[in-house]
Amino acid sequence: MAEVLFEKRGHLGVVTLNRPQAVNALTSGMVHAMLEQLTAWADDDAVKTVLVRGAGDRGLCAGGDIVAIYDDMLRHGDQTADFWAAEYRLNSLISRYPKPYVAFMDGLVLGGGVGISAHGSVRVVTERTRTGMPETTIGFVPDVGGTLLLSRSPGESGTHAALTGAHLSGADALFLGLADHFVPSESLPALAEALESST
Repeated sequence: MAEVLFEKRGHLGVVTLNRPQAVNALTSGMVHAMLEQLTAWADDDAVKTVLVRGAGDRGLCAGGDIVAIYDDMLRHGDQTADFWAAEYRLNSLISRYPKPYVAFMDGLVLGGGVGISAHGSVRVVTERTRTGMPETTIGFVPDVGGTLLLSRSPGESGTHAALTGAHLSGADALFLGLADHFVPSESLPALAEALESST
């Protein structure tokens, strides 16, 4: 089964992270596939908008696949370095994407999940959103451009989020500037359908 699915629905290019058993944690293959497909859709006149969402009901993305990273380190492999390099290129592409890039930040959106959503142009949270940068709890900086995103938050709220790695609600994400809109989770399918015909 493919770990990430791509399809066109009307004017909408849909990216579905497809590892629900792992809360759609990102692998190197997923990141490379997204980078390739988003690059192609950027020049495809039939695609007016891109939507990224997660399979299952637990969340958009729990971040990078820590198990794969750990296994690669034990093998003294180079897949982890390749993963991060590709992930950062993907985040950069998303931040300057030439078309509306809509992220459904429903459920868990952690670490790398923030990278593939909060850099987008249309970021949608719900009452189920739990987002944050948990990598700070193991002594790492907010990854995937998190320091840039949180530096733009009002007052010291971004500093607090960066230092604590606390889970943030959808309302928190809106306040911090990590999201743009609140939509009830039950309304996301209707929103996705409406995006199919928007131009």
